[in-house]
Amino acid sequence: MEAPFSTKVPSSWMTNWVFIGRGIRHSLRDVDAMVMAIVLPVMLMLLFTYVFGGALDPSGNYVEYVVPGIILLCAGFGASGTAVRVAEDLSNGVIERFRTMPIQSLGVITGHVVASLFRNLIATVIVISVALLVGFSPAASFGEWLGAMGMIILFILAITWLFAAIGLVAGSASAASGYGFILLFLPYLSSAFVPTQSMPRWLQGFAANQPITPSIETIRGLLTNVPIGDNAGWAVGWCLLLIAGAFIWCRVVFHGRSGQR
Repeated sequence: MEAPFSTKVPSSWMTNWVFIGRGIRHSLRDVDAMVMAIVLPVMLMLLFTYVFGGALDPSGNYVEYVVPGIILLCAGFGASGTAVRVAEDLSNGVIERFRTMPIQSLGVITGHVVASLFRNLIATVIVISVALLVGFSPAASFGEWLGAMGMIILFILAITWLFAAIGLVAGSASAASGYGFILLFLPYLSSAFVPTQSMPRWLQGFAANQPITPSIETIRGLLTNVPIGDNAGWAVGWCLLLIAGAFIWCRVVFHGRSGQR
């Protein structure tokens, strides 16, 4: 006679899909966060294009330079909310509830990461659409667009896993927000808004070799048909390293804090 209730443990794939659905539903309900993740980068793009652009590039083509940096800045704003959501899950007891279930509860972090990717891709499409309206005219072929989108997706995954790890180690949602805000300064210390060669000599080394600069230069090269050099290799390498490091960090901290397998 069969037992009235199944004791079969859900597979990791099924668990992850459930948590991904949960993360996406939470994203759709949090309209304010979605709007801010789009509005802030768009406002910065308009500010730099129409207010500072004339001084930075008198030729009037500054929008061609700044858009790739704004795209990654948009990804950073969108991903930063992951740290807060992960910290909230830890503080409100939902992780403890997941511990009582026969599931791979680390999937809750995967759900937040994939939901962030979903949010960020929507925001990226909107930011690019606004950029086209204000004069951005990419010279990319279909293949180059695919390459640029692949680079954007890889960067989003890297920065989101990093924010997820920050959310796990933060003591509260507000602390996670503060720690994550520090990372949002990195695009300003890159080639997002001005060439690194224009910076003070003591800052050029850091600005040219931090992970965001090769990512921006790769996207810029693919979309505007300028030489990429070895930036693509560095960008992919940095992103894969960050994903691997942040994922391991998440596993270690998550298992340590929740006592879960």
